[in-house]
Amino acid sequence: MTVKETSTFTHKQLAVQYFNKTWDVLDLNERTIEEEEKMVHLAHSSFWHWTQVENHTPKNLSIGYWQLSRVYATVGNGERAQYYAERCLDVSLENKIEPFYVGYAYEALGRANVLLKQSDLALELVKQAQEYAEQVQNENEKSMLLNDLKTIGF
Repeated sequence: MTVKETSTFTHKQLAVQYFNKTWDVLDLNERTIEEEEKMVHLAHSSFWHWTQVENHTPKNLSIGYWQLSRVYATVGNGERAQYYAERCLDVSLENKIEPFYVGYAYEALGRANVLLKQSDLALELVKQAQEYAEQVQNENEKSMLLNDLKTIGF
């Protein structure tokens, strides 16, 4: 008789695992259509599992919304990228989350608006992100945000 091994994962473990797997696909220089679909599904799975964690925080939601926006921007879907960036900004501002996360919400909105051919608005949003970046105390975080802002193609 063989014993079937099973693993039990918590929602938090799955949320983190899917978040990291999403980044594995985001980090690829080129992606197939199948990899893009996988990335979208992983990001949504990660977010959903975070919502099931009993003690999830607004910061967890902000990060999840931001990742969803980045994923949709990466696959060229400006409307969905904008939607999730707006959700990210709303939850970040409503909960007075640290400037690093608010800055990334504006970064996501700027990136989405470039895709939507709203260059003037995108430029304003990037400026707002830069203003929040200046408020970030941690130099590594500030540098990360400022560097990501430079990758937004106008």
